[in-house]
Amino acid sequence: MEDLSLHILDIAENALRAHASRIEIVISSDSRNDLLTIEVSDDGKGMDPDTLAKVRDPFFTTKRKKTGLGIPLIAQAAELAEGKFAIESTSGKGTRVKAVFRLSHIDRPAVGDMAGTVLTLIAGHPEVDILYEEGGMARSADWIQRRSSMNSRACRSTSRQSLQPYEQCSIRILS
Repeated sequence: MEDLSLHILDIAENALRAHASRIEIVISSDSRNDLLTIEVSDDGKGMDPDTLAKVRDPFFTTKRKKTGLGIPLIAQAAELAEGKFAIESTSGKGTRVKAVFRLSHIDRPAVGDMAGTVLTLIAGHPEVDILYEEGGMARSADWIQRRSSMNSRACRSTSRQSLQPYEQCSIRILS
């Protein structure tokens, strides 16, 4: 995948297939320690220990297709950028994916269009709470609208109402 936002979208789609009602995405950079950290956690159905043990195998998938490249690709990208990858999951409780990259590494992919990624998730899944934080700063729906390359004109409000125009929307951010 070209950039990290696409990896994040893939992980979030996995959470949606696991019936998550809440997905948290946190991106933080630490220039002092030269780290970029991405964490995606959800409250979906989680994975049993057997499935969790196989998740980094590119030929393992729970979908109908024959390969499951999303997790192995982000794990490889993190490791190529002198970082690390971890995934934790508890059946019935959810999953947490964490990828750490050396911030200045030449092979670290660009973060990419996070505004478009978050907006895609919100517009496509109005029943799900999407929580997004970047660099310790809350990102509003207005920020996402201004930076999004998407033409969609709707997002979900935090009150679980139906699709509304951007001007009436907000995104809840966990601190």
